[in-house]
Amino acid sequence: MKSLPRGLMIALCVGIMSGLILGLVAYSQNSHEQLVFEDGPSISILTEKIDFKLGEQISIKIVNSGTVPLTFSDASYGLKVTGMDGGLYYVPVAAQVVTKLEPKEEVTFVWNQKRLDNSDSLQGRYKIVVEGFDPENNKVKKSIAINVLK
Repeated sequence: MKSLPRGLMIALCVGIMSGLILGLVAYSQNSHEQLVFEDGPSISILTEKIDFKLGEQISIKIVNSGTVPLTFSDASYGLKVTGMDGGLYYVPVAAQVVTKLEPKEEVTFVWNQKRLDNSDSLQGRYKIVVEGFDPENNKVKKSIAINVLK
């Protein structure tokens, strides 16, 4: 029995490993935004993807994924976009009125990648944070990370 040439064996191994790695990356990105409804207080943040181009508008959906209403201190629904170091980049302009989000109810905000001083954001990794309260006044908080690329 004749064996395969060494170069062909190396190419096959590299191809198989590349396919496996690409499949794992694609799977992890798809499972990033699974919406799961839970019993009790729960909040979810959804974006259409995790990698955005610099300057691209980012649609941020906040969903009450629990079974109890959630309360927020204002009409921004506790939404903040920060750097990974915690530096504040964006908070929606919102009325200072107590706001409720009923179970399965959702709201959407759009961040145009402008900072609080209206300057453009830079490429990098950002954290989207939402914070509210359940009926017993316990804090309910969720955060996800997104990437802004050139």
